[in-house]
Amino acid sequence: MKARGEDVSLVLCGEAGQGIQTVEDLLTKTLKRSGFHVCAVKEYMSRIRGGHNSITIRVGSRRVAAPVNRIDVLVPLSRGAVAHVAERLDDGSIVLADLEALDDLETPGGASLIDVPFLRLAREAGNAMYANTVAAAVLACLFRTDTRVLEELLRERFESKGEEVVNQNITALEKGCLVGRELRESGKVSIDLIPNEKIKNEALLNGGLAVGMGAVAGGCSFISSYPMTPSTSVLTFLAQQAERFGIVAEQAEDEIAAINMALGASYAGARAMVTTSGGGFALMTEGVSLAGMLETPLVIHLAQRPGPATGLPTRTEQGDLLFALFAGHGEFPRALFAPGDPEEALFLTARAFDIAETYQIPVFILTDQHLIDTYVNIPEPDLAGLPSERHLVRTTPDYRRYLITDSGLSPRGVPGYGDGLVAVDSDEHDEEGHITEDLHLRRRMTEKRLKKYPGNGADILPPRTAGPPEASTLLLSWGSNYPVLREALQLLERDDLGLLHFSQVWPLPPETGSRLRRAERCILVENNATGQFGQVLAMGAGVTIEERILKYDGLPFTVEELAGRISAQLEVGQ
Repeated sequence: MKARGEDVSLVLCGEAGQGIQTVEDLLTKTLKRSGFHVCAVKEYMSRIRGGHNSITIRVGSRRVAAPVNRIDVLVPLSRGAVAHVAERLDDGSIVLADLEALDDLETPGGASLIDVPFLRLAREAGNAMYANTVAAAVLACLFRTDTRVLEELLRERFESKGEEVVNQNITALEKGCLVGRELRESGKVSIDLIPNEKIKNEALLNGGLAVGMGAVAGGCSFISSYPMTPSTSVLTFLAQQAERFGIVAEQAEDEIAAINMALGASYAGARAMVTTSGGGFALMTEGVSLAGMLETPLVIHLAQRPGPATGLPTRTEQGDLLFALFAGHGEFPRALFAPGDPEEALFLTARAFDIAETYQIPVFILTDQHLIDTYVNIPEPDLAGLPSERHLVRTTPDYRRYLITDSGLSPRGVPGYGDGLVAVDSDEHDEEGHITEDLHLRRRMTEKRLKKYPGNGADILPPRTAGPPEASTLLLSWGSNYPVLREALQLLERDDLGLLHFSQVWPLPPETGSRLRRAERCILVENNATGQFGQVLAMGAGVTIEERILKYDGLPFTVEELAGRISAQLEVGQ
């Protein structure tokens, strides 16, 4: 096998609980620290035992950020692993398998089979459980990586287990590297990717880490949440960083308590957030309305997964856009951001805190399982230009929390900061914050709240673009589809095809309608069954998109799949 193009697709597949994430962690870090671009995509079942999980690691000389369907090298760790990914194998694929453990193995699609005795080498190193270390070493050495990098990572990972375990893992590493070098030097596996020294110091992030880092950069000082896949990694990260950055991290007893705790913290002056997924957010919706009535800033990270109900809890889907947009009773403003990749997730999360505080509204960060769990390397983030201004006033004895103003923004005070009373009420209220049933005042207060955002559109992000500036056909997308669409465009190489990608999905940029009407054709691309963003465009921009490419089987689009579906769609009506 030779590398097909500028990147190689490695796939690890095994039963749940076999530790393929250990191989992923060791391998992605080793390759990145050795100067290669990486993109690691997980697909896993919601079972502890019995199902099969796979991880695809793209390794490139150029930046890679999207999943592909093809498999260049497969390492199956269980009997059912090959069958699990059989449709992705072809005559250019190589399967590195331990035929002692997986006897009578058949490789479909014309894939080549090479016997690698992972278990025997692991036992020689001291324990069969080190087969994962052997596998990571074999794959790393196919790329001529410096084995000292992998050794350093092994020491970091296993030092808490004692010197004997570390030494046995180092022995397993050495045995695996001998096999990897032999495969490379014999020509059985030929990979000629060129490393780049600059990549070594880049950050390796997934969406969960990026949202957590963005929260820190945005000044988050309080998070309360109840764990729920795939959002839990954000709570975990901020809890780990709590002491360092002065963050209060609270695992609440349920989601209702979580959002109310966050609102209480925000009332007291904290920059507060919750992180959850669809089923958990369903319990938070009354709290969203409370934030609207109290005009209290709140950041809500909603990591989408397939529903209804429990759905496919470990799979991906863009199914909660309309839920987030309309959640809560009554009418009040909100903003919805949907980052396209981990780098954007970091900056948009930081921005969410600023928008929430500036306009005193709930702000959503919409991610999904694919974005949350996918690792990519990105340039070291430059956080110097992020907004950090607080919008709090020192109260006076005549302070009015809900003062009616031309902008709709009332001065926000917090208890203990000044001499005034900071009164809030979940009922309709007057300017001082006391309950009222004055119907004339009710109308004025509703109008005041609705004025606050988007204002003149100055704080609304324009869409990202790719392809020719005035392409006759526009692909429209939002959220995590950005990297795969961008690469599909490059693969298609058409001068009549462009991309308009929305990272802010509400409110829409004011010029959205006119931009869409200038195109001859618009094709919507979404990971859901009903084209939810198309409904948002119809409502917010007055444009109905008839052509759609939708996927809702729980998996993200791959580059080849999407390029093929776009080509087929373009032929329709021609």
